[in-house]
Amino acid sequence: MMEEVVTAGASHEVVMVGRNSLDVSGVIGVESFDSEEFLLQTECGYLGIRGNNLHIKSLDLEAGRVAIQGEFYEMSYLDDGAPRGEKAKSLLGRLFR
Repeated sequence: MMEEVVTAGASHEVVMVGRNSLDVSGVIGVESFDSEEFLLQTECGYLGIRGNNLHIKSLDLEAGRVAIQGEFYEMSYLDDGAPRGEKAKSLLGRLFR
């Protein structure tokens, strides 16, 4: 019998259609946004999105989903990608050595 391993916080997806439509799931919060830059807090870390004429098409934080439209130039994660729980543990470990 095979066991399925499910990783907590693994429900994050980024789907881009064309270069002008972006759907993101696993969103915890929208830290900041304007017509040229979005900063989203996701299950996998902070995601920065840059472009031109960006705007929110839909936002549902209860479901963890954001849809953005505009012309996208760049997307990048702004941290090392470690799960949020592991970061907190390592920070506490460093503080209480």
